[in-house]
Amino acid sequence: MDTFQKQTQRIKEGKGFIAALDQSGGSTPKALLGYGIAESEYQSEEEMYALMHQMRTRVMRDPGFYGDKIIGVILFEKTMNGKVDGMPTPAFLWAKDIVPFLKIDKGLESKAKGVQHMKDIPDLPKMLTDAKQKGIFGTKMRSVILENDIEGIVSIAKQQFAVGKVILAHGLVPILEPEVDIHAKAKGEIEQLLLEALLAELDLLPEGQSVILKLTIPTEANLYSPLIKHPKVLRVFALSGGYDLEEACELLGENQGMIASFSRALLNDLRVSQSDGDFSEALGSAIDQIYQASIT
Repeated sequence: MDTFQKQTQRIKEGKGFIAALDQSGGSTPKALLGYGIAESEYQSEEEMYALMHQMRTRVMRDPGFYGDKIIGVILFEKTMNGKVDGMPTPAFLWAKDIVPFLKIDKGLESKAKGVQHMKDIPDLPKMLTDAKQKGIFGTKMRSVILENDIEGIVSIAKQQFAVGKVILAHGLVPILEPEVDIHAKAKGEIEQLLLEALLAELDLLPEGQSVILKLTIPTEANLYSPLIKHPKVLRVFALSGGYDLEEACELLGENQGMIASFSRALLNDLRVSQSDGDFSEALGSAIDQIYQASIT
């Protein structure tokens, strides 16, 4: 069995969750601030990303950050291109039995028809070829649904699958992430329409091809069961979407078959000032809580 097949099996059948370490652009200062590093402590974008890499490296090197509970990690491009303990980041993770993914989207368009589409991704084929060569298994791209507009919701699903097919053609597995804003007034109705739109697109996907879906935890528990059971869906991940750790885990635990792919909820209690022992304890506590919610 080659590495790709082993990683496919790991994502499909593994017990655990996906850690999202892919903050980029405008979200990086906020993530660093939460970690205890103010904007006044760095003078350039290069310094900012160096500090972010140090934070991510500290997380990935931690003894509790291992494949027994974490089956995959979503990386930012600079993190993919960096090293941990002298090893390329994807190789370091796979040595821990953790499957590496890459965030590829370049942010969001302005709202139209109640949604925010992904911006165009320049040089997508080149990026995918490079990621494949560096040991990346799959990719992740996010768009957002804010309002109950069926035309907008359908267009979001179509865009996600159109780019997903390009990713599949390059030998990678796409994580499609059409996030539903947790504060949307008609969240439950939006999710029902999104379910129907995703099922329609899955029907058009060629036999033998599979995608991963990363979705907001639904208002109606187990709404996404048809997606979890679908033969063209490798796995369904849940995003925390702004819920705190306790609430995200409680809601996830009500949805059988969904596993977590959390970012803020995972990293929220980590601080640059913590001793290694305190850091490991805080990270380990979050990992345990998210793991339990993911295997329920």
